[in-house]
Amino acid sequence: MNISSAAVWQAVARAALICGGACAAVLLAACGSQGGPSAAPGGTGSASPSATPSSLSATPSPSVVRSGPPTGSSAPRMPATQCPTSSLRATVVKTRGGAAAGTFYVPIDFTNTSGHSCDMFGFPGVSFVTGNPGSQIGAPASRQTTFGPETVTLASGATAHAWLAVVDAGNYSPSACGPVTAHWLKIYPPDQFTALYTRFTAQVCSKKISASASSPLVILPIRPGAGAPGHVP
Repeated sequence: MNISSAAVWQAVARAALICGGACAAVLLAACGSQGGPSAAPGGTGSASPSATPSSLSATPSPSVVRSGPPTGSSAPRMPATQCPTSSLRATVVKTRGGAAAGTFYVPIDFTNTSGHSCDMFGFPGVSFVTGNPGSQIGAPASRQTTFGPETVTLASGATAHAWLAVVDAGNYSPSACGPVTAHWLKIYPPDQFTALYTRFTAQVCSKKISASASSPLVILPIRPGAGAPGHVP
């Protein structure tokens, strides 16, 4: 069954208000598309203020594409250098996720495995793939820009995270979706061109959903610490 972005948004917002533990209830609003190789490297995006309770039920804003760092003295600024892929390990712990309105939410954790601190800022580039390495399945994750990016400094051994929303393939018509079972995620840390791979199994769309439908895969910006239920982003 096809669903609109607004319908998904409203259903997820209601679920968040009822149970309080839907881990990323605002993930499906205001998504932007990514480009580049497979899931494009993330990085900066259009910044916007953190959502307020009144904004959680608002109609999703138009999609945005990758842009330069925000301007203005009060806007967050991208660090001169970001954590390289070689200094990071990515993991997805499904048990820390949640579900609402046919969508599953999981945090992607990035751990600094180097012996020195580094910074992360912006959006990872994420897509499902057939293996490690493998070919891309469907479209890469869109960006949810309700929450603006911020610089996260990772000490050696520290962790940052970004929430990922995966819409159940059953929410779309089989002909438009081409549902398949995927077992791997390909993840580009922000502004990096070398990917990380981690196992994560889900029913996903092998076809690229039209722009008029809600995005089946959505990513939020990097935030400090390991992802925890009830903390968005």
